[in-house]
Amino acid sequence: MPVRKGAPALLSAGTLCAALLLTACASPAPSAPAPTSPTSASTSGDSRPAPGPPAVAANDLASAPVPAPRIPGVGPATQAHVPDGTTQAFVVTGATADSDTATATLYRLDPARGWIAAAGPWPARNALRGWTAEHTAGDLRSPIGVFRIGDAGGRLPDPGARLPYDEDEQFDISGTGFLGEPLEGSFDHVIAIDYNRVPGRTPLDRERPLGDGRGGGVWIHVDHGGPTQACVALEREALRALLRALDPAAEPVVVMGPASALAR
Repeated sequence: MPVRKGAPALLSAGTLCAALLLTACASPAPSAPAPTSPTSASTSGDSRPAPGPPAVAANDLASAPVPAPRIPGVGPATQAHVPDGTTQAFVVTGATADSDTATATLYRLDPARGWIAAAGPWPARNALRGWTAEHTAGDLRSPIGVFRIGDAGGRLPDPGARLPYDEDEQFDISGTGFLGEPLEGSFDHVIAIDYNRVPGRTPLDRERPLGDGRGGGVWIHVDHGGPTQACVALEREALRALLRALDPAAEPVVVMGPASALAR
């Protein structure tokens, strides 16, 4: 029977700093003529000293905005898709748009230091033909983007995940991969990526809100030694460590794609 546990919560943090500048005006010159200094003389013969800058009221000074911290390797357009409450991000970066291998690192948001590495980097695999921003069923490319990750499962018992975990024999798989490698054990542990799926359900759920043509069943699973159909694959112990590290209270996401796309 499936076993589910875990209850998500929301965490968010923000900071603000202000600057204060006070200056004084120069006093006017007396009515009697005064010696003219080279720096204050004008072509009209005005002997008064040049006035200083006007005083500025403290409440007229706008607070300087504090730039939001960004995940390493992630540009402003990609970072904008990371929810405000997210404090864990699993970043999977491919070298090029067509590469089928990647590097994966788990980051956490530290209130004082910004986004810092919490685990990894680990070697990873993705789809045979690389990446795409418009994934369709059977294109053999992994979807590019920022996706929530909140449901896990596998053929083997829960290794200590804080995410809801469904142990089920239906995660069994056989056959061979693109390089002739055996697929057995690939789904011993999986984490569902919320691409074209209903969050909060077992990764085995087959409902596709965007339609079957947009693909689905995109998971983080055990590496079988070759490229995937669309999923991300990690070595077994790295995946088990990731499962233990992900915290639903941190509203974790996966940020995935080639380096050039993530840097935008």
